[in-house]
Amino acid sequence: MNPIFLAAIPIISFFFLLLKRRKANSQKVALVPSPPRLPFIGNLHQLGSIPHRSLHKLSKQHGPLMLLQLGSFRTLVVSSPKIVEEVIRNNDIVFATRPMTKLTDALSNNKNDIAFAPYGENWRQMKKLARTHLLSSQKVKSLSFARAEELSLLLEKVADETSRGNGVVKLTEMLNSYVTKLITRVILGSWITEEKKALWSKLSHESSTLVFQAFFEDFFPNLKWLDVLCGLDRKLKNYTKNRDATFDAIIKNHGHESKEVNGKNSTYFIDTLLDLQNDSSLGFVLTDDHIRGLILDMIIAGIDTTFATLDWCMTELVRNPKMMKKVKDELRKVAHGEDMISEELLGQLCYLKVFIKEVIRLHPSSPLLLPRESLEECQIQGYNIPKQTRLVINAWAFGRDKSYWEAPEQFKPERFFDSNVDYKGKDFYFIPFGVGCRICPGMDFSMVVIEIALANLVHCFDWSLPSGITIEDMDMIECAGVISSRKQKLELVPIASKVN
Repeated sequence: MNPIFLAAIPIISFFFLLLKRRKANSQKVALVPSPPRLPFIGNLHQLGSIPHRSLHKLSKQHGPLMLLQLGSFRTLVVSSPKIVEEVIRNNDIVFATRPMTKLTDALSNNKNDIAFAPYGENWRQMKKLARTHLLSSQKVKSLSFARAEELSLLLEKVADETSRGNGVVKLTEMLNSYVTKLITRVILGSWITEEKKALWSKLSHESSTLVFQAFFEDFFPNLKWLDVLCGLDRKLKNYTKNRDATFDAIIKNHGHESKEVNGKNSTYFIDTLLDLQNDSSLGFVLTDDHIRGLILDMIIAGIDTTFATLDWCMTELVRNPKMMKKVKDELRKVAHGEDMISEELLGQLCYLKVFIKEVIRLHPSSPLLLPRESLEECQIQGYNIPKQTRLVINAWAFGRDKSYWEAPEQFKPERFFDSNVDYKGKDFYFIPFGVGCRICPGMDFSMVVIEIALANLVHCFDWSLPSGITIEDMDMIECAGVISSRKQKLELVPIASKVN
C-alpha cells in the first residue's frame, strides 16, 4: 500500500472525527428554540426598533430561552428569571466577559473600563477600585453637599420658570440638566463650566445612541469596509476624538483649578483617582487610560440611566394622582415643616421607596442588560452552549412575568410592602441593575440621586398637566436605544406647595 496513503489515514480519520463532533455540537445548539432566520442576516430583522419589546414578543412564541443568529454571531436571549438564576449560579464566570467589538473597544477606552472591558485581572482590579474608593457607602455619603446644592438650583429653576409665560415647565429638559450637572460635578469637580457640562451630556447621549447603532463589522466581520463606505467609521472616530479631547483638557487643567476651588481635601472622584496613582499599596498600576475609562463609565452610564428613571417617576406620579398624594402626605409627615427634605430623612420614606421600585420594575432604564459572552463551552437547561456564544438578558420582560408578579402590567407600588424583594441582584426576577459579577456597582449612588430629587420635587411643588392635556394623552412608549427613556417629553405645571 502506498506509504503516503498510510500516513494520511490518521489525518483523514481525525478530520472526519472533527467534522462529526462539530455536527453533533451543531445539532445540540439547534435544539435551543429559535425563530426562523433569513440567509446571511439571520434574525437581525426581528430585533425591531425597540428590541426588548420585540424579543419579549418572540419569547412568547419560542420560549424563554431562544437562540438567535445575529449576523455571524450566536446569541442566546433569556426572558425567564428561572433560567437566569441557573446561569448565574452555575456559569456566572463562564459568562463574565463581554463580546469585544469595534464599538465596545471604543467605548471601553481600549478595554480599560468596567462596563465593556473583557473579564480578567485588569477588570477585577478596576471594579474593586471603584467599589472601594469611588462608590462605597461612605464615598456616596460624602458627596451629599454637592447633591444638596445642585438640587437647590433645580428647585429654584423650576420656581423661576413657573413664574414665566403660561406656567408650563419642560421638566424632561430640567431633569436631564440637573442629573448632568450633578454627575459631572461629583466626578470632575465643581469648577467644570456649564459649557463642559453640556458637552458631557451630549457625549453621554451620543454614546447611548452608538450602542444601539448597527456596525457592519460587529455582525459581519468580513464586511467592515461597509462601515467606512456608509460613514459609520467616521462617526465613531469623531465621537472618540471629541470625547478624548474633552477629557484630556480636563486632566490638563484639573490640578490647578480644582485645588483653587475645593482646597486640598476635595472629595470628587477624579481627585481620588489622581491621588491613587501615587498609592503604592493599590495593588496595580493605575494609568491615565484606566482613569479615563472609569470616568467615562460613570458619566456615560450615570447620566442617561439616572435621568431616565427620574423622568419615569415624575410621569407615573402625574398619571396616578392618588399615589402622588400618598407620597406628598408621607413627605409632610417626616419634614416637620422644613422647606426641603434632607438625605437623613430618606430612610423614613417607605412609600416613596416602594413607588420608585415599582417604576424601575416596569421601566428599567437598561431593559436589555449589556451582552455577555461565554468563555468556554457550558450547559444551560440541558443544551450544549459553545464557547463565544453571546448572552442577552431581557430584564424588561422579567418585570412582566406573571409567574412572579401579580397583575404585572398594573402600576401597584403596594406590591412591595411587606416584601423583601430588592434590586441588588439576589432576587433574579428583579434585576434592573444587572446580576452576578457584572452587576452595576453604581446603584447606590444612582438611587440616592433619584430619591432625594423626587422627594423634594414633590414636597416643594404640586404638579399637574397643562390645560387641555389629559392622562390619556400621555404616551408611555420608550425611545429607541439602549437606554429606555420615555419618548414623549414631559411638560408639567408646578405650583409651589404650602409646606407648613
